[in-house]
Amino acid sequence: MQAFAAVCEAVAATTKKTEKVGRVAEYFRSAPPDASQAAVFLSGRPFPQWDERTLQAGGALLWRSVAELSGQSEAELSAVYRRYGDLGAAAEEVLRDVARARSSLQLQDVANAFGQLAQTSGAAEKLRLVEDLLRRATALEAKYIIKIMSGDLRIGLRESLVEEAVAQAFDEKLSDVQRANMLLGDIGETLRLAAAHKLSSAGVKTRMFHPLGFMLASPAADADEALGYFLRAAVEDKYDGIRAQVHCGGAKDPRVRIFSRTLDEVSESFPELPPALLAFAEAVILDGEVLAWDQRANQALPFSALQKRLGRKQVPEELIREVPVVYVAFDVLYKAGTLLIDQPFEERRKNLEQLFASVPEHAFEVEAALAAGNRQGKLLFSSTDSTTSGPARVVLAPVVMVESPERLNQIFAQARARGNEGLMVKDPASAYTPGRRGKAWLKLKREMATLDVVVTAVEWGHGKRAGVLSDYTFAVRDGDRLRNVGKAYSGLTDVEIAEMTQWFLAHTIEDQGFRRVVEPQIVLEVAFNNMMRSNRHASGFALRFPRIVRLRTDKPVGEIDTLDTVRKLYERQGT
Repeated sequence: MQAFAAVCEAVAATTKKTEKVGRVAEYFRSAPPDASQAAVFLSGRPFPQWDERTLQAGGALLWRSVAELSGQSEAELSAVYRRYGDLGAAAEEVLRDVARARSSLQLQDVANAFGQLAQTSGAAEKLRLVEDLLRRATALEAKYIIKIMSGDLRIGLRESLVEEAVAQAFDEKLSDVQRANMLLGDIGETLRLAAAHKLSSAGVKTRMFHPLGFMLASPAADADEALGYFLRAAVEDKYDGIRAQVHCGGAKDPRVRIFSRTLDEVSESFPELPPALLAFAEAVILDGEVLAWDQRANQALPFSALQKRLGRKQVPEELIREVPVVYVAFDVLYKAGTLLIDQPFEERRKNLEQLFASVPEHAFEVEAALAAGNRQGKLLFSSTDSTTSGPARVVLAPVVMVESPERLNQIFAQARARGNEGLMVKDPASAYTPGRRGKAWLKLKREMATLDVVVTAVEWGHGKRAGVLSDYTFAVRDGDRLRNVGKAYSGLTDVEIAEMTQWFLAHTIEDQGFRRVVEPQIVLEVAFNNMMRSNRHASGFALRFPRIVRLRTDKPVGEIDTLDTVRKLYERQGT
């Protein structure tokens, strides 16, 4: 544990990415057999990503343990905490005179203690376990034990940099390390395979019920650009729902789990979907969209309807009836023991159609719908669960092949008339590349320009909004930095603004009186008329007449639009 804490200090001491990666790689080479456990901890987690155990030891419990071990009063510990803004760093200072000068604590000892904590429910027993662990540690070790338990090392080391360090340490391709870590959901196991040079062998298996990364799409300005990257395109409606990855265990393992694009499980928000998805007899991983659905019109409802269902762990029956949902499947990533992401889209689509046709009572309906070129989709599987009975729940996304901009424009107009956002335009030869945004998938959306941005600062409103934080400054990505590009105050409901006010008050970085700098975690979709060059914002651009379209709780900050996208939109408007 001493060596681990020392390398964390060294990584925190430099701002250079290459030095951070190099120091961690050197540590990995010299640290076996602890390297695999260290890799998990360096990712800021007490357990591997696939492992669903949680410590259930929050800030209050950690605070109490530090206070009791150090003998500090509440006021004294608070004063130290304010200097650092980090309980781990504060603990190092206040424990310096009472902690061990040296310890024999091993990383596996810490891992074992975390395992005990995850199995313990009582607060008193949890406190005892935490205090026992910290008593065995030096002040510096205690600092990083608390940081791991808090879920953030705060040393400028993301999991992607840990992957780079693994690749560098064992002379492996970074792409192989990234792929293995995605499939396994365990950076520690990935390191063990890299050290044994088994990343390219059968040692890397897909771990069901652990979410894979989502393939991302790039915006296209018009039909001409969309067909400028490939001559022939597979075209689907772009639905206004939430992206969802479904893991179905099949007949041998009758479980279904649904993951959002942030890789969080959202199965509980849609209790009527898992029983319907059990119709698949074989184990599959699907990519698709959850939509609020108008059964009578046989088409999707606006996202505003679906919002009523989001974030709920228990959904009342009346809401299930009021806002029924369906799952629209448009890709298959894994089927019957075979990972399909390296196959071209056309082959994956054939597998998807075969999968739907394999459900006996609906085989004819699938084939008939495809033969008829059904553009909106065929509702296929009804729920067999008596508590979630009603309309069918699973839709096979229709796809058509297009070779001309004129035809693409025609289909775009039809999709918009159905109330959908626009079109997805896909290269039939493209592999599925998780987490990457290239030109193989393009999105052709509504004529109104929109950007996905993150809120960086908020201001108190005026008039009827005088008591809430309603004016949002927002930014786009520029490499590892955020660049402000505009400010908006319209578009959200009073309820949403009130909820966001509480969130921003709890996540303020700097209180400037009328204005607050906040943690950049809230993603918005904003619309605007056009943009102009401006020195008002660090991006060098400003959006004209921006308004908030919606909160994007389904989108992580790492996937917001970039400054490069802003530049391209500016150039296209001919200003």
